[in-house]
Amino acid sequence: MLRRKTTVAAVACLALLLGGSGVAAADGASPTSSPSAGPAGDGAQALCKRAVRIEKRIEKSLTRLNGPVSVRGSIARLQQRVDNAKAAGHDAVETYLNGRLAYRKSLVPTLQQRSKDLAKVSDWCEANTTANGATP
Repeated sequence: MLRRKTTVAAVACLALLLGGSGVAAADGASPTSSPSAGPAGDGAQALCKRAVRIEKRIEKSLTRLNGPVSVRGSIARLQQRVDNAKAAGHDAVETYLNGRLAYRKSLVPTLQQRSKDLAKVSDWCEANTTANGATP
């Protein structure tokens, strides 16, 4: 209890010392910057740097999802678990696993679309990257 009062008192003193500029000065933000201004750029340079790693991660996920029953995380393996739960009469488990199966199946078209979009981004990066690796 004493520590809490001390912390509150210290924060109050700090606010008074900062001259009433409030939280903006206390967290290091300049008082002239507005939170609605948003980022300075679109992040193209950083995205171009990460594109290869993102592509590998998407491909790895798609390979896992489309894998056989022996692959953990595959749709086929989860489908087998649903079938096993149904055969055993475990209705609650079957319902739960069916929800997971539906979500996992919905991931495939999403990841395929992201892969196509990322290919377009990679093409753009190759066309718009300068010699030093920066994007204009």
